[in-house]
Amino acid sequence: MLRERVSEQRKGIAVGVLVGLMWTAGKVTVPWVVKQGIDNGIEVDPPDLGSIRLWGLMILAAGTVSAGFAGARRYMAFREARFAEATLRDQIFAQIQRLHFAYHDHTQAGQLMSRGATDLQQVQAFVVMIPMTISNAMTVIAVTVLLVLLDPILTLFALGALPLVNIMGKRFSTRLFPSVMGIQEESAQLAAVVDETVSGIRVVKGFGAEDAQAARLKTEADDVFGMAMDASRTRATYLPAIELIPNIGLIAVLAYGGHQILSGELTLGTLVSFNLYVVLLIQPLRMLGMIIAQAQRAAAAADRVAEVLSTAPRIADPAHPTPLPSKGPGLGHVTFEGVHFSYSDGTKVLDGLDLDISAGESITLVGATGSGKSTVARLIPRFYDVRQGRVLLDGVDVRQAPLTELRRSVGIVFEETFLFSDTIGANIAFADPDAPREQIERAARLSGAHDFIVDLPDGYATEIGERGFSLSGGQRQRIAIARAILADPRVLILDDATSSVDPTKEHEIRDALGEVMEGRTTIVIAHRPATIALADRVVLLDRGRIAAEGTHDELLATNAAYRQVLAAIDRAGELPEEVRL
Repeated sequence: MLRERVSEQRKGIAVGVLVGLMWTAGKVTVPWVVKQGIDNGIEVDPPDLGSIRLWGLMILAAGTVSAGFAGARRYMAFREARFAEATLRDQIFAQIQRLHFAYHDHTQAGQLMSRGATDLQQVQAFVVMIPMTISNAMTVIAVTVLLVLLDPILTLFALGALPLVNIMGKRFSTRLFPSVMGIQEESAQLAAVVDETVSGIRVVKGFGAEDAQAARLKTEADDVFGMAMDASRTRATYLPAIELIPNIGLIAVLAYGGHQILSGELTLGTLVSFNLYVVLLIQPLRMLGMIIAQAQRAAAAADRVAEVLSTAPRIADPAHPTPLPSKGPGLGHVTFEGVHFSYSDGTKVLDGLDLDISAGESITLVGATGSGKSTVARLIPRFYDVRQGRVLLDGVDVRQAPLTELRRSVGIVFEETFLFSDTIGANIAFADPDAPREQIERAARLSGAHDFIVDLPDGYATEIGERGFSLSGGQRQRIAIARAILADPRVLILDDATSSVDPTKEHEIRDALGEVMEGRTTIVIAHRPATIALADRVVLLDRGRIAAEGTHDELLATNAAYRQVLAAIDRAGELPEEVRL
C-alpha cells in the first residue's frame, strides 16, 4: 500500500526530492568555500583581507541557499505527507461505509477508528521522511566523494566505521519491528475499550461498572506501555551506538590530520573543511536510526490500513445492474421466494420462506424471538444476501438492483434509534439535506413529533447530543419515523418502531402511521396488539417459515400459537382485558 501511495504522488515527491538536492548542494558547498577562505586568505603571508571578505560573502551566499531550500524541502515534504494522509483517510472512510453489515458485526469500532487516525499518522510521518531521506542520502554520497578527492587516507579514517553502522542499523530494524507492530495492535485495543465505554456510558453507570471498565482500560494501557518499553529498550540499545560511531571517525581524522599538517603534507584549510564534511555526515547518519524506526512503524500501520482497504465488500453493486421500475402502477411489490438464510455463526434463521406482499399492502410480522422477523426486514434492502432463493422488489431481484437505488427505495425505522449530533431538523432531513422546511415539518407531524419539537427552546434548530440521548426514547423514535417518512420510500419497514413510545402517546403515533401507511407498502414488526392491528394482514413466523396469516382478529380467534405469542406480552400488562388468556 505504501508503494502504491508513493507511486501515485511521485510527481510531488520528485519535486520535493529536487528541492532537497538543491539543499544538499548548498550544504556541501560551505566547507569547500571555508577551505578556500583559509588557504587563500588566512594562510598566505601576509593575510589577504580582501580574499577573506570575498570568501566570507560566498559562505553567506551558500548558507542562504541551503537555508532557503531547507524550508522549501520541509514544506514540500509535509505537503505530500498531509495529502497522502487525507487521501488515505477518505479511502478508508469510504471503504468502512462500503463494507457489508457482517463485517461490522464482528469488527470493533475502536479498531477502525485506530486505523483511520493513529495508523494514518504513521503513514503520513513516513511520507514526510521520503524527500528528507533522499536528500540526506545524497548528502552522504556527495560528502563521501568530496572527502575522497580531498584525501583518500583521511577518508578511510573517517568512514572506516560505516559498515558497522550498517550492521547495527539492520539489527535495529529487525528487533524493532515486532515491538512496533505490537504497539499498533495494542493501541487499537485500547481505542476499542475507550470507544465502547464512551458509547455505553449509560450502561456502565447504570450497573456501577466504572471500576470494571477502568480495570479493562488499565490492562490495555499496560499492554501498550509494555510494548512501548520494549521498543524504547531497543532504541536505547542501538541508537547511541549508531550515533557514536561517526564521532569516533572524527577523532581519528583530527589525530592523523594534525600530524599531516605538522609535517607540511596537508593544509589547514583542507583539514578544517575535511572536519566540516565529517560533521555534515553525523546528522544524516544520526537520522538513520529514526528513519529505520519510522519506516517500521509505517510498515506496520500500512499493513493494518491495507487490511481494511483490501477487504472486498460482500454486498456490492452487480456488474450489470437492473434498475428498479420508476413508473407504473403498484410500486413496492415485495416477494420472498424459497428464501433460506443463516448468519455467520451458522444458525438457520429463514427456512424456505415464501411471502408475497402486494404493492400498497401493509403487513405485520409477529413471532417469538429468533423467528426471523428482523431478518426479513434486513434482506429487503440487502443488508445481507440470501443463501438460497430470491427476494424481489417490483419484480427485480434485489441482488441485481443498484445498491443506492435499492436502499433509497426502502425506508427503515429500527428498534434501536440512532440520531446524529446535529439539529433535529437535520436529523429528519438526513436522507435529503436540501429538503424544504415544509416537508420536514410535514414528516414530523405525521410521526407525532412536531408538538414536542416546537416546545423546545430552538425548535427544529435544537442541537441534540450524541446519539440524541438528550431526548427521551419515545422522542428519538418519533424523529426516526419522521426521517423515514421524509425519505418517501416505496417500502417502509417499522422494526418495533413504537417500542420506546409512551403508551399514553402511542395512539397519536398509530393514527399518524395509519396515514403514512395508506397506499404504501409497509412491513411492521411489532408486539403491541394495537400496532399489530394497523396492518391489513398479520403474518405469524415460526422457525423461519410462515405458520399462519390473516387479520389480527382472525388469528386471535383461531390460532393458538398466535395467542401464545401475545400471551408473552401479557406478562408486561400491555394487552387489553379481552385478549388476555
